[in-house]
Amino acid sequence: MARTNGGIIGKVNKTSFGKCTVTSKTSTGTFTTQPGTRLVDYLVVAGGGGGGFRLNGGGGAGGYRASGYGPNALRGDPVPVCGNSPYPVTIGAGGAGGQCGPESGAKGSNSVLVGNTTITSAGGGAGSPASSPLAQGGSGAGTKTSEGPVARSGNTPPVDPPQGNPGGEGIDTSPNIKGSGSGGGATAAGGSSAYPGGSFNPAPARAGGAGAPNTISGSDVTYAGGGGGGNEAQPITPGGAGGGGNGGTGGPSDTCTTAGSANTGGGGGGGGCGSAGPGVYNGAAGGSGIVVIRETDKASGVWNLKTHMAALTAGACGATTWPKLADPFDYMVVAGGGGGGGTNGEASGGGGAGGFRESPGASTGSYTVSPRGAAPAVALRLFPGPYSVTIGAGGAAGSGGPYPGGLGHRGNQSIFNPGGSEGSTMITTTGGGGAEGYHGGSQPSPINEGPGGSGGGTGYGSGGSGNTPPFNPAQGTDGGTGSGAPTIGGGGGGATVAGCAAPAGGCGGAGATTNITGSPVAYAGGGGGGSCSGSPGSGGTGGGGPGGSGSAGTAGTANRGGGGGGVGGSTGGGAGGSGIVVIRGPSGASMSVSPGTNSVATLPACQGAYKVATFTVSGTLTIS
Repeated sequence: MARTNGGIIGKVNKTSFGKCTVTSKTSTGTFTTQPGTRLVDYLVVAGGGGGGFRLNGGGGAGGYRASGYGPNALRGDPVPVCGNSPYPVTIGAGGAGGQCGPESGAKGSNSVLVGNTTITSAGGGAGSPASSPLAQGGSGAGTKTSEGPVARSGNTPPVDPPQGNPGGEGIDTSPNIKGSGSGGGATAAGGSSAYPGGSFNPAPARAGGAGAPNTISGSDVTYAGGGGGGNEAQPITPGGAGGGGNGGTGGPSDTCTTAGSANTGGGGGGGGCGSAGPGVYNGAAGGSGIVVIRETDKASGVWNLKTHMAALTAGACGATTWPKLADPFDYMVVAGGGGGGGTNGEASGGGGAGGFRESPGASTGSYTVSPRGAAPAVALRLFPGPYSVTIGAGGAAGSGGPYPGGLGHRGNQSIFNPGGSEGSTMITTTGGGGAEGYHGGSQPSPINEGPGGSGGGTGYGSGGSGNTPPFNPAQGTDGGTGSGAPTIGGGGGGATVAGCAAPAGGCGGAGATTNITGSPVAYAGGGGGGSCSGSPGSGGTGGGGPGGSGSAGTAGTANRGGGGGGVGGSTGGGAGGSGIVVIRGPSGASMSVSPGTNSVATLPACQGAYKVATFTVSGTLTIS
């Protein structure tokens, strides 16, 4: 019997099950694609900028550009390539730290991936006078002392999505209150040394800008954190998560600055001012960059039996059985809400709701999505395997007493990590901002833990910012402003509506309603502000706790991500509510969860019999 198709199984494979090759480049060279490859995912991080000499600012992180496996807001398109072809890769070096002549650090060098489309990430800005072009780059450097709010731009030259953020501002007041700004990072601006009122910022608030997590290599690694600014007679300024170096500092224990971590693009720490001399004064070098390439898409065509067997033997994408196609899934990820503020006998703001993120609902049947899930998005496709889920706890409430005892605490982030699945990236939401109590107007505003997924309200001064770090669609809104003792605190922001400002009524902002579970449910409502006289602010729809009037605030609802209510005329606010993660899959999907506290349900046939996994505690989703 004559063979047909030359021993071919089937005429055409309409999809590939290639070997998901990952290439990590830490030095300049080339990489060669597998035969048949036509698209690659990438991570391209430039070298971080060097920190400046003696209070000239922390170095900015190297530019961060990625096509997936990291924050949605930073995702670009995959790069087209030709199979079995070599492509150049350039790894940017970190910039040198500033010393006595020249005092400016050096910019980081660009990292470049050359495919049929070229991806260039710009080197991080160097600690230097902000008017210098050296201060601008992938992320901008922090400003030197006394320069104030001047240009030190990130995302220079501009690309979309942005590759970085600006650096922070310095302060120079006497005696011994001097500190330079910190470098920007991939997902956040560098911290400023000064509050708007001129007092010195605490260490967490002036840290280098945070970098971006990415799992393209198979491990969860954070890249492109900004370098901490240098100080005089102040605690160390830490570098941003993602390899940023710490700033140097003088004072009782002179501490030298530290370099950005190699192959992260972290900015170098800025030099301080102390009695130990050059070791404290000198800025540190930025960390080198990195390029990671993941081959994701093979050309369709004819596959022989030998090729099929080779893919099986090699364990395509970690498989030990015949490869299976990735199915489309939808998600909702809600972080823990922020805690309400607490004071001794005065009014406090309500906690901000946990960050809310939802897919558009096109992957697994039409259902009513919230306004935060209405924008176009890449379908989440999951292969068989285990996937980790983290549920963020709500933030603790302010307990009262002297500043900062009245501050509510930020909620904790929730995460769904699809790992290396097709078209996927880690879905992270930020905990809601903690609220502030009134303290006689003597404390700075905004508060340390006010920003978050949604911002916390205040007893006095501006509310905290929502959608921090930024995503599109936004994960939350701003908190409301309080009017001071003895009236009413501002409401915490909700997923779709900002918290109300006092004295109009410190209501918590409304959350987002979705029926991803099969029934309409509201999540991520802001906590209501407390009142010393009159009615307290109501909690926002979606689990926001009401404020208190002559009483403690009410806690946000568990597994709704609601903010806690602020106290009014008593001592304690309400804690934030914990978060939740929901994964919705096709009717044919086999889904299981652990631990047993979590659940899997099958919707009625009239609703398409879709599978819905609900996580109320951290655990694992397994698709088989």
